[in-house]
Amino acid sequence: QLNATTFDVKSDVSALQKIRDMGGLELVMPGAFAATDNCDSAEFAGRTVVEFNLTGESITLPTGLAGGFNAMTFSEQIPGPTLRVTQGDVVKMTLTVPEGEATPHGNDMHASQVTAVPTFGAVQPGTSKTYCYIAEVPGVYKYHCSGVNV
Repeated sequence: QLNATTFDVKSDVSALQKIRDMGGLELVMPGAFAATDNCDSAEFAGRTVVEFNLTGESITLPTGLAGGFNAMTFSEQIPGPTLRVTQGDVVKMTLTVPEGEATPHGNDMHASQVTAVPTFGAVQPGTSKTYCYIAEVPGVYKYHCSGVNV
């Protein structure tokens, strides 16, 4: 839908021409991307730093039937813990995958508005990874395991 005009590209073969006639599309991303950097960045100075230490751990959940369901969790919770910050805070997120886990784990925090790879990527068993960003855009966001490189 563009400016309250709806086009069905499958049935309206002139839809692309109509878009061109309107001046085309300018696809832009929001200007309020979170600034990410190492956690010692001067850009973060003077801001409140909120630390989140999560673990990527496998657990077996009871199904109520015979057997269980194997699940990769954040800190043994499904859904993962609620992470709360105030706009303008620095989010310092550390994900640790304990030694002995069968697979790496990742973290894609939509509030950071950056791609998980290469910013975060896979965390191998027995290691941790930390990244920081400024919580710029207010709202409620999900976070989840980033499947890329995992």
